[in-house]
Amino acid sequence: MAETLTLRTILQQNTAEGELYHKLDNNWVLCYACGHRCKIKPGREGVCHVRFNRGGRLFVPSGYTAGVQLDPIEKKPFFHAFPGANALSIGMLGCDYHCSYCQNWLSSQSLRDPSAKALPEVVGPERIVELALVYKSPVIVSTYNEPLITSEWAVEILKLAKPYGIRGAYVSNGNATPEVLDYIKPFVDLYKVDLKGFDDKRYRQLGGRLDVVLNAISLLKEKGFWVEIVTLIVPGFNDSESELNGIAKFIASVSPEIPWHVTAFHNDYKMLDRENTSVESLRRATLVGKQAGLQFVYAGNLPGMVENLENTYCPGCGELLVEREGFRVLRNSIMAGKCPTCGRRIPGLWT
Repeated sequence: MAETLTLRTILQQNTAEGELYHKLDNNWVLCYACGHRCKIKPGREGVCHVRFNRGGRLFVPSGYTAGVQLDPIEKKPFFHAFPGANALSIGMLGCDYHCSYCQNWLSSQSLRDPSAKALPEVVGPERIVELALVYKSPVIVSTYNEPLITSEWAVEILKLAKPYGIRGAYVSNGNATPEVLDYIKPFVDLYKVDLKGFDDKRYRQLGGRLDVVLNAISLLKEKGFWVEIVTLIVPGFNDSESELNGIAKFIASVSPEIPWHVTAFHNDYKMLDRENTSVESLRRATLVGKQAGLQFVYAGNLPGMVENLENTYCPGCGELLVEREGFRVLRNSIMAGKCPTCGRRIPGLWT
């Protein structure tokens, strides 16, 4: 417990006044960085534990990272953006959810779980942009923890990066508000949503609400973000035929061009009582997606084991366009965003 309190103190020192909030009576504030819309009284923090009310002003994370790494953009995963490129990935601490199977719990749950040992490292936004330029990364990705709750810091970095032609990306649970999406839109081009299922009761067990995420996905598409959606297939949790059908049909109703990644769960963090996702489960999920009318459905986290389900094919003529194995691009024949065989436009950000 002492370590958690020490970490909380460190994070409270690495803050700046936020922009995503309204002042209320009696020095309370309303934060709208995420779908919880926390009303926070003086001296307390929101659900995320990293946005604090000090005397009627909301202070938010600033000036640090808990991880900086150069990742293949396919790892995020974005399959329809700059294939084979390296993405500079940055993360902070904290999350507005508390998923029992979180794959990044060391950073996301650091203020809830004393076992999480991630620590912040002080760094300026200029240094992060400099790293992206040094490593010729076309994208800076806010990831590892939930980026919505640290949006002011992401925007501070991406404002500096934009004049160099560097794109911004979020890897998020999608628990967004219309206000935060408008705030980040000038600087964030790519947005991956982790759609965790299609059952509101189970969503609430993770700390969220299904309707908020579904509304955010529709808004992201409407506002012109490039959107890709990931569902981690967890045996016995979200892998029923009806739930997969619900997800696939919803995505198709927003746009059949949105890529859907169905990825393999491995037991981690507090969910150790489930079997790892099988190849057959991923194949079944991809079939559900295609039957719902989705043009691009991918199987992930089992590289080289899912045959052609990591590849991109032209939905018009069936031509193999991007061949992948795991995070490696083996071949990319897309030309100016189009299929070289039939000329069909392939949705995404390719150059």
